[in-house]
Amino acid sequence: MTAAALNAHLSLGATDVARCWRLTRRDGLTLGFTDHDRDIAFDGVTHKADTGLTAAALSQTTGLSVDNTEAFGALSDAAIREEDITAGRYDGAVIEAWLVQWSDPSARELVFRGSLGEITRQGGAFTAELRGLSEALNQPTGQVYHTACSCILGDAKCGVDIGQPPYAIEVEADEVETARTFRLSGLDGFEPRWFEKGVLTVLSGAAEGLSGIIKNDRQPGGIRQVELWSPLGMAPEAGDRLRLVAGCDKRMETCRLKFDNILNFRGFPDIPGDDWLISHPGRAWVLNGGSRR
Repeated sequence: MTAAALNAHLSLGATDVARCWRLTRRDGLTLGFTDHDRDIAFDGVTHKADTGLTAAALSQTTGLSVDNTEAFGALSDAAIREEDITAGRYDGAVIEAWLVQWSDPSARELVFRGSLGEITRQGGAFTAELRGLSEALNQPTGQVYHTACSCILGDAKCGVDIGQPPYAIEVEADEVETARTFRLSGLDGFEPRWFEKGVLTVLSGAAEGLSGIIKNDRQPGGIRQVELWSPLGMAPEAGDRLRLVAGCDKRMETCRLKFDNILNFRGFPDIPGDDWLISHPGRAWVLNGGSRR
């Protein structure tokens, strides 16, 4: 694999090059496409010629502005299906664009690498926005000082093992009212609201791999009902396996009482709020520099 061989071929004037696209979803599925009239295979991936995938001109700039382009293609059962796009299976997928000498695929050069952005569908076709690597540099990073904990439950800073009970459990869906409301059994050992702000993940069935944030975890009339903030892209069916992870509201009291993890709490519960900073002295207040708590 040499870009030098491709450059030497391009200098001849008459060329036999094509563009190839490799798409890797977050679940590990890899798909290959090409605008050539025959399949092109390299690096263990066959780039299909019968998908109808094409691309707009690539826009690349210096600095930290986001490189972007668009890909266009037809929806088909053999390649990209509309139900998979609706379910969000292609959201954030990694995509690579190659310029390849089709008569000798070892002569090729990577011209773009990024991720899928917004995908729109119309008339049996789709348009996908491609975002460059500089997109990640636009995300805010660093420590934020506020009363709530800045950890994500179960990450390295938090340290809570969410892989085992009482913080995670697998159950079958008894009844699926909508793609966001489920009635479940097998949760008698968990207090109502235990899973609020947690994560529900589908482990089997057509919606396998989809997940959502839990809005409500209540037990009206003795029946446990779990509701998500947003509906899943595809509704599971009754009998599908679900995994529920306990929720954390980022408060110090929750960290201490629910997770027994106060030593890893990363919030600042005693930081003065805006109302305290702009307040004026009063006779009823004890102004001795002591704890506000």
